[in-house]
Parts: sequence; structure tokens; C-alpha cells
Amino acid sequence: MPAHAFAIETHGLAKYYGAVRAVDGIDLAVPAGSTYGFLGPNGSGKTTTIRVLLGLVNPSAGSWQLLGHRMPERAMAALPHVGALVEGPAFYPWLTGEENLARLDAMGPDGQRPTRRARIKEALQRVGLEAAAKRKYKAYSLGMRQRLGLAWALMRPRQLLVLDEPTNGMDPQGTREIRHLVRQLGAEGTTVFLSSHLLSEIEQVCTHAGVMHRGKLLAQGTLDELRAGARPRLRVEVDDAQRAGEVLERLGMSGLERSGNQLVGTLDGLRPEDCCRGLVEAGIGVRLLVPERVSLEDAFVALTGEGFDVAG
Repeated sequence: MPAHAFAIETHGLAKYYGAVRAVDGIDLAVPAGSTYGFLGPNGSGKTTTIRVLLGLVNPSAGSWQLLGHRMPERAMAALPHVGALVEGPAFYPWLTGEENLARLDAMGPDGQRPTRRARIKEALQRVGLEAAAKRKYKAYSLGMRQRLGLAWALMRPRQLLVLDEPTNGMDPQGTREIRHLVRQLGAEGTTVFLSSHLLSEIEQVCTHAGVMHRGKLLAQGTLDELRAGARPRLRVEVDDAQRAGEVLERLGMSGLERSGNQLVGTLDGLRPEDCCRGLVEAGIGVRLLVPERVSLEDAFVALTGEGFDVAG
């Protein structure tokens, strides 16, 4: 297949359910080879978008391409190169993990029977399920079921992986392993489109991100580009917090928060060195002065004016 600048590209993509605009005219641009975090709270339209992209539901408006192929007209050319884990995979409960993968692979367009056993073994190894390969699916925990779904997505070479909340239900160890696998896949050149409501997950594994909120795509780009939209903050520790606050407000710092002898505020164009100079010239002892790294949480709050789930 020819190389394309974008693995996923949408133009005005929308999905309406009556008066509810689940996805409201979004323009996604997912660079080929990137690990793209599709970020937003539960209910923001992420899963609906993914279902449209994969042809599972029809859009109300707009157009989209996968791997350079116009969808849905060219679905048969694009989808064999796309692996997906969406909303909890469906497997046969009475079959083992290994048997489920064999059954699904046999239903593929070309069979590839001679390599099936080796591919199943490798996929189960990659997601940490080799020891549970012969256990029945009905005995799997939620996290193990997520792993098996990811194994199925990895059964064949993929140019694009679409993962909807892949660490859902996993314990901390499983979560770390899946994040490591996602980083590894990205390093190998696979484009990974990772939907998550966890900021920490996106910051740890992604190169790019898009921020969804109430059906709209508010911003997208590299993580550094998104962080640049948030105003930097400064933390200071002084010997007189009351007077220091007055000085910093006079200099133009906003949103000052005080905790004991520490103050944190938004720089609003001020340089940290100007703040330090102003405090010293006012006779205030400065014990600590640290510009705080702008986080993805700061960027989200700047875009939406709302807090966010940073757990995980």
C-alpha cells in the first residue's frame, strides 16, 4: 500500500441521535506513524467516533479516510490493515483464549492457516496471556478479556491499531504492560489511535493527541503544541507569603493560591526572573522559585474550563 501523510483523516464528521450531537463535525488528522491519544471524558463522543471510523455505524454527515482510502467505499482495501479493540471484544465463552483466536482467524479473508499457530502464540505472548492460553474465556477477568481482544488485533501485521480504552479493567501491572506494548508498537512504525479518558495514559505513551469535549474536537497536535495553549505557572516559597502575594499581584500574576509559605500563580506573560527580582527588591526572602511544567491537564482545563480525570 502507498504511504500517506495521515492514517486517519476526517472532514466534518458527525453523528446525531435525534437532537443529541454525539459527534459534532470533527476534523481529525492522525499522522501516519504517530501514537495519537484521543482524549476526553466518558460520554464526550470518542467511542461513537471510533464506531463511525470502522464502519460500525453510519455517520450523519462528513467524510473520512483510513490509510488513504475513502470510506466506506474502499473499506475492503483499508480494513484488513486495521486492527481494533472497541467496547470490549466478543468471544465464545466456552472456548479457550487460544481457540477463540484460531476461530476468528479462520474466518479471515485469506485464512493463512500454515502460520496460524505461530501467530497465535506470538500475539498471546505480546499481551501477557501465554500462560492462560488454554483457559476458557468465561473464566477470564475483565482485564484478561481486554488483553485477548488486543491479541486478536495483533494477530496479523497492521498499519493502524484503533484501541478504545485498552487498559479498562486491568490491574496496575497489566496497565503498565499494555502501555509498554503501545510504546513498542509505535516505535515499530505502527500508527496507534488510542482512545482514553485518562490523562496520565496519554502523556505516558502518545506523541500526538486530540481533545474531545461534548462531541467536538477542541484541539489536536503534538503534546507540546497542546501544552503550549495553557498558561505557565510559578511556585514560590517565601518568608512572608502575605506581602509576597501583594507584590506578585502588583506585578501582574493571576490566580494566586496560598498554602503556608508557598504561593502558586499563573505567570500571564511574566518572566520568573522578573518575579524573583520584584520579591527581592521588596525585601522578601525567597527560599524556592520553580516554574511548573505545563501538563496536559492544564491544557485541557484551558480548552474547556473544566477539570478532568487524571487517575490511572
